[in-house]
Amino acid sequence: MKRAVLDRLLEAWGEKRAVVLATDLASGAQQLIAAESHAGVEPALLEAARAALARDACQTLTQGDRELFLEPFNAPLRLILVGAVHIAQPLAAMAALTGYDVVIVDPRQAFASEARFPGVALSSDWPDQALRALAPDRRTAVVTLTHDPKLDDPALQAALASEAFYVGALGSQKTHAARLARLRRLGIDGAALARIHAPVGLAIGARSPAEIAVSILAEITGRLRTVAP
Repeated sequence: MKRAVLDRLLEAWGEKRAVVLATDLASGAQQLIAAESHAGVEPALLEAARAALARDACQTLTQGDRELFLEPFNAPLRLILVGAVHIAQPLAAMAALTGYDVVIVDPRQAFASEARFPGVALSSDWPDQALRALAPDRRTAVVTLTHDPKLDDPALQAALASEAFYVGALGSQKTHAARLARLRRLGIDGAALARIHAPVGLAIGARSPAEIAVSILAEITGRLRTVAP
């Protein structure tokens, strides 16, 4: 790899921009393709590069008599947990093991403490402020866990206005029905509300905080790997 290409790749990684490294398997020539790039990139190559980023997997593209190897370098996955509750402890640890940068959002500093979440990024801002600052993108999942409408509802409103690939909310069917009614009164339409996974997690009969965390992370993984664009 030439130094100029490496420098651009490191710059994109530092800025958390998704890029694809395209290598001509015959000549070894390389170019970086940004997901949002249009100028100077052939439509077929740009489409294939975006597909590689979406699948988070390498692929080859044959164009006439040349074959290109496409290697995606995605921005890091993020998981924003609203509520420093018991479930958040195993969920944060499991998510970190699967490659997520985890942020716990909770203005109740007695809950969101370093002692309870060692090594995890903590935000004591109110959820709507925190979500605006964190700016969830297509590599971000957001899960609300507090059961408190004053905390969960503003977070969900902000998450639904973002490109987050997964939005989940803890609570029973009855709790979620009341939540949907409140969010409708805030002007959120049905299509946006349908994005909320609630009750959050796969229906596997989970009971303990750790089991519930497994169900949530499994559902997030399914959304990321089988549905997300």
